[in-house]
Amino acid sequence: MELEKSAAAFELAKKFMPGGVNSPVRSYSNVDCNPPFIARAKGSHIFDIDGNDYVDYVGSWGPMILGHAHEKIVDALKEAVERGTSYGAPTELETELAALVQKFYPSMEVMRMVNSGTEATMSALRVARGFTGREKIVKFIGCYHGHSDSLLVNAGSGAATFGEPSSPGVTKGTAQDTIALPYNDISAVEKVFNECGEKIAAVIVEPVAGNMGLVLPEENFLPKLREVTKKFGALLIFDEVMSGFRVKVQDKITPDLTCLGKIIGGGLPCAAYGGRAEIMRNVSPDGKIYQAGTLSGNPLAMTAGIETLKILIDTPNFTENLTAKTSKLIEGIKSVAQVPIQTPQAGSMFCIFFSDKKIRNYDDAAASNQAQFKKFFISMLRQGIYLAPSQFETLFVSAAHNDEDFQKTVDAAKFAFKELV
Repeated sequence: MELEKSAAAFELAKKFMPGGVNSPVRSYSNVDCNPPFIARAKGSHIFDIDGNDYVDYVGSWGPMILGHAHEKIVDALKEAVERGTSYGAPTELETELAALVQKFYPSMEVMRMVNSGTEATMSALRVARGFTGREKIVKFIGCYHGHSDSLLVNAGSGAATFGEPSSPGVTKGTAQDTIALPYNDISAVEKVFNECGEKIAAVIVEPVAGNMGLVLPEENFLPKLREVTKKFGALLIFDEVMSGFRVKVQDKITPDLTCLGKIIGGGLPCAAYGGRAEIMRNVSPDGKIYQAGTLSGNPLAMTAGIETLKILIDTPNFTENLTAKTSKLIEGIKSVAQVPIQTPQAGSMFCIFFSDKKIRNYDDAAASNQAQFKKFFISMLRQGIYLAPSQFETLFVSAAHNDEDFQKTVDAAKFAFKELV
């Protein structure tokens, strides 16, 4: 596999952008190789400027649940762009998409469209603080909620850390009201609430954690979070930017606020946050909590989102069938593994950890064999399988993936595992 054109493009990009990219993980620095530069994508495949063809399990980091360049979405966008690309004014499309979202998420009684997951989470936290009149928030180590200052906070293993920024440029003053705890550790949550629960505005959590690799919530974790937050009058915020529309989480647990992104825009920049009407009616102009955005509710993003959600609704047993398809792929990979691996799955999300123990939290994920992952990743890439270039990312199956894709993937994995041995 040749990547000469991509290598040249990468060198040129470095002159204009930090690391040559507009989002850090795209630089492939974690796997010590240059990234392929993408020319086009269709269905379950992605093609680089060197002419290489890959089976794609990144899916633009989650949005492409129907596959790339779905015909109905492309046709709808062609019509929409002829009507103008942005108005900065209300459209019926915004209401139509909101109504479709509510069919999936009845808890989002009132919602606000924004442009990114970061906007959704930072806005939801502002709403939580404004509604409760409190300042502290609780997050979990390994859960990524975007790059807003108050969420870029580190914490040591097994204990809470207060106000320790994890990025230069984030002040201690900004971060001091963020409490970071180990994922799946409900005793740590209870301890913090017993110590300062009356000061905590909200707990924000990925109900299915996808930013330390895929880490599943233990059976009692989410119910206990709901119980503790209700007891102390704090809000529970589900960050479903990644898991939204792929995993049915809210059938059993209802949060106060939900953040969505990725799939909601059908591949275009779009996100949303929303929840109980009594909370969301405090957002301007109904209330005093301010949040705005020039491109929020962009007509192209609304169009792509509407078409995507319509297909999900109109396709019988869509989630169940895609979940079963994902399970089939995982079983194939496990059948050829020659080193210890963990393969957590949630709906159409999955991950491969090179570890002999179950992954419960960030420390477990960090302890997995990074050297094996790196070798596996590079071998798969050379064989035309496009995986996320980090152990701490999640992979995605789309409706466009088929048995031929899966067989090619399993065959490639068999060869990659042999190389590890």
